[in-house]
Amino acid sequence: MTTPAGDELAVGDEIEVVVGPVAHGGHCVARHDGRVVFVRHTIPGERVVVRITEGGPGDRFVRGDAVEVLEASEHRVPRRCPVSGPGGCGGCDLQHVSTEHQRTLKAQVVVEQLRRLGGVEREVVVEALADADGLGYRTRVEVAVGREGGGTPFVGLRKHRSHDLVPVTGCPIAHPRVDEGIAAAAQEAAEGGLEDAVAVDVVAASGEEDVALVEVGPQGRAQRITLTERVATPTGEREMSVDARGFWQVHADAPRAFVAAVLDAADVRPGERVLDLYSGVGLLSLPLAEATGPDGQLLAVESDPLALDHLAENLAEQRHAVVVPGRVDDLLGVPRQGRRRGQRGGRAPARSQLLPPSADVVVLDPPRTGA
Repeated sequence: MTTPAGDELAVGDEIEVVVGPVAHGGHCVARHDGRVVFVRHTIPGERVVVRITEGGPGDRFVRGDAVEVLEASEHRVPRRCPVSGPGGCGGCDLQHVSTEHQRTLKAQVVVEQLRRLGGVEREVVVEALADADGLGYRTRVEVAVGREGGGTPFVGLRKHRSHDLVPVTGCPIAHPRVDEGIAAAAQEAAEGGLEDAVAVDVVAASGEEDVALVEVGPQGRAQRITLTERVATPTGEREMSVDARGFWQVHADAPRAFVAAVLDAADVRPGERVLDLYSGVGLLSLPLAEATGPDGQLLAVESDPLALDHLAENLAEQRHAVVVPGRVDDLLGVPRQGRRRGQRGGRAPARSQLLPPSADVVVLDPPRTGA
């Protein structure tokens, strides 16, 4: 094949590269004639043929898929999902990597991010949860609804950085109950159902026998369904309510692991005042309130309407717990990013009198956009 120069790379070109380190976002970094190429479906150290999928002359970097492996890593395994790989589903980036090495790569990403963004040098180990093989753990999956030629509906998952769908009837990383729900949604679509849906949320809550299938219409319209999740805490198993479309950790074992890790790090003592910022439905708020006890105080701050009612319900028996509705930055009197003084809405809000001037422990669990 004719190999274009680095500054001439365009979509469809194929080049041969030796793959460099893993990076945030499910790809690895390679270089061709000094040009940065972000490559998916590969492993550091491999020599591969890359087909460029995004970018062109003048761009700072290009993206591509490894479409042929010339020298494979010892950590490469057969893909465990039939729709993963180049041109397939964009949901999983490492199905071609052994589970043990997946955790090594993820640790390397965290180490690099801490160093680059925070100036922190720290060793990181990604520990296994209750999914030794890295499969069958996800309790929430949203499948999109497409239409073959504008006609018969089908359910699928989106390709990487695309609105195009790959039809599916199951998912290897989904919990077995969710897998059954995806198959049921696919069957319903094949029989002419889901005509008005753009997506279906499939949820297997730990406190429910049945899998919830929530049809999502245009503009995100959906029926409100309350589900029960069971969470292990130091004082025993607790039941918590959450909206079927509300935020909850998708890994079946993640709630237990997060509660244990946060309680260990926070080391809350009886009688202390604790702030739980971005509290959601109270996954951390409830065990933190139990830790500080009736002589202490727990203030849970949350702005999401889907979460607030459930948060109040989940903390109802904790008389020393207070739910404070609102955005964390607004309640603390912090200007929102992007606002300028003099612009409409640009004045920083006053600090809320509902928040105390000090606390013994502050826990932050912000969304992906950060705190």
